[in-house]
Amino acid sequence: MRYYLSLGSNLGQRARHLAQARILLQKAGVRIIKQSSVYETEPVDYLDQPWFYNQVLEVETHRSPIALLDLIKGIELKMKRRPSPDKGPRVIDIDILLAEKTVVQTSRLVVPHPRMSFRNFVMVPLAEIAPDLVHPLFHLPVAELAGMTGDSSRVRKVEEVQHLQAV
Repeated sequence: MRYYLSLGSNLGQRARHLAQARILLQKAGVRIIKQSSVYETEPVDYLDQPWFYNQVLEVETHRSPIALLDLIKGIELKMKRRPSPDKGPRVIDIDILLAEKTVVQTSRLVVPHPRMSFRNFVMVPLAEIAPDLVHPLFHLPVAELAGMTGDSSRVRKVEEVQHLQAV
């Protein structure tokens, strides 16, 4: 199944954390098909924290959405993500944005991600790699939704981090 994942980090070596998350996903058998550029993004909601590095991945795995969520939570723990205030600072955050045309609504997981279309830090990198992808609930292409977020937070491409590897 094809998924779109959002990666974010705003503590420590942000670019290295994103690279480490990609490596751990691949080691677990998740195939990365496309990856967006890395973007430095202004915090949203919880403003008193460092800016984030964000990236979106298109991936393929045999896992169900819940099994992928379990894998992601394990990666976050392995990378020493600690509890923080809601929307607060974190070493790594990995969210499932979309799972093909699948809609999931459980107490643990909602797909499509319910806030994705309101967040520049998600929609800008998603539109970079999948502009024609149609949102399964809104029935609009990602490129169009990216222009309708209502989010005024700043998002800027970070060129030099593309080739960094995890330590």
